[in-house]
Amino acid sequence: MSAARDEILGRVRAALAPSAKTERSRVISRSYRDVTAPADPVSLFVERVADYQATVRLVSAAGVADAIAAETEGMHCIVPVDLPWDLSNAEIDDFQSNDELDTFDAVVTGAQVGIAETGTIVLDHQGDQGRRAITLVPDRHICIIRTDQIVAGVPEAIAELNPQRAQTWISGPSATSDIELTRVEGVHGPRRLVVLVVY
Repeated sequence: MSAARDEILGRVRAALAPSAKTERSRVISRSYRDVTAPADPVSLFVERVADYQATVRLVSAAGVADAIAAETEGMHCIVPVDLPWDLSNAEIDDFQSNDELDTFDAVVTGAQVGIAETGTIVLDHQGDQGRRAITLVPDRHICIIRTDQIVAGVPEAIAELNPQRAQTWISGPSATSDIELTRVEGVHGPRRLVVLVVY
C-alpha cells in the first residue's frame, strides 16, 4: 500500500516540477485600464440590454411617471419604500412573504449603476431599489436608470459600488438552458425586464 502511495506522490511531484517545456513567461498584452472607453456609453448600454431580449426605452425625466404607468397598466405592482414616483396600482414593500410577492405582476425599482460593455444593471438594494426578494419574485421587473449612472465597464462599476452592500447584477431577463439546452425563462427571477433609461 505504501508503494502505491509513493508511486502516486512521485507522479504528482514529477508533474509539478518545473521543466523547460512547461515554463513560459506570461505576457499580458493590455490591462483593463488600457481598454478604450466606448464613445457613447449610453447607446452601447441600450444596445447591449436589448441584445438580452429586454425591453429598453429612453424617456425624459418629465416622462418617467407616464412611462411607468404605460408599462404597468392593469398590473398589480410592488415598489420599494423610497421609489420617487407614485403608482396608483402599486403597494409599497412591507416585507411581504414570498407567497404574497408571488401575487404581484410586476416590481418597479431604481438602480445603482449600469455597465455599457456588458449591458448589466447593478442593484445594491438602497431605498429606491428595495430588498432582493421583491426584484426576484414578480414576473416583470421595470428598472429605472439615469444616463449619469451608466459607466463604460466593470471596473468603473465596481468603483461606484459599496462592497459592504448586497448586490444583484442583472443581465437581461432570468433565463437558463440547464435542461437539455432548452432556454427557459423565469427560473431564477423575472421573465420580463423593462429598462427605462432616463435622460
